[in-house]
Amino acid sequence: MSEHDANARFLRESIVEPDSIARARAHAVELGAMPISTVVGSQIAVLAAATGARSIVEIGTGAGVSGLWLLHGAPQAVLTSIDNEPEHLAAARQAFTDAKVPSTKVRFITGRAIDVLPRMNESSYDIVLVDADPDHIIEYVEHGLRLARTGGIVLVPRILGGGRVADPVQRDEVTSAYRSLVQETQESSAVLATVSPAGEGLLQLIRLADRD
Repeated sequence: MSEHDANARFLRESIVEPDSIARARAHAVELGAMPISTVVGSQIAVLAAATGARSIVEIGTGAGVSGLWLLHGAPQAVLTSIDNEPEHLAAARQAFTDAKVPSTKVRFITGRAIDVLPRMNESSYDIVLVDADPDHIIEYVEHGLRLARTGGIVLVPRILGGGRVADPVQRDEVTSAYRSLVQETQESSAVLATVSPAGEGLLQLIRLADRD
């Protein structure tokens, strides 16, 4: 076993997921919602806590898993959750209810993110989590940076594409888009960017200044 594989297994086995999130995950898997991993969930919870986030938007519910992790780190926050799949939104709603999250803390929007995001207020969110249709990942991140306040964070899980992003032979559109995101955000003066390789990978962008 390689050092990378040993580290990955250690993290998977060491991080404890709260029961409410574990139940939401089991339901999400049944629905085929592809929730974020426990490793990435724990990272976004820490970021939510560290920033004292009060206003969060997630693009893609993961049937409630990602939202519960975010609110685990920032229970004071109000979460707006966008998803085009009514079944996934219903599962998320039930997951929040089961976790005893007050209804005033969560707002659900049913619709295609590509249609919903342009109507949302800019510079209004502490955290924007982008975990939706990878075909539109560049557009979603651009919207995320518009929605985030200066000093706010845009988070993109699955940024390593299951190992495909690091392989230069892989040139499909989605992989190329993820690769471009990593490279271009590293070179941008408008954001501070880093990638955590843990789990499925997590791109973290801090908006530094208003964009032209």
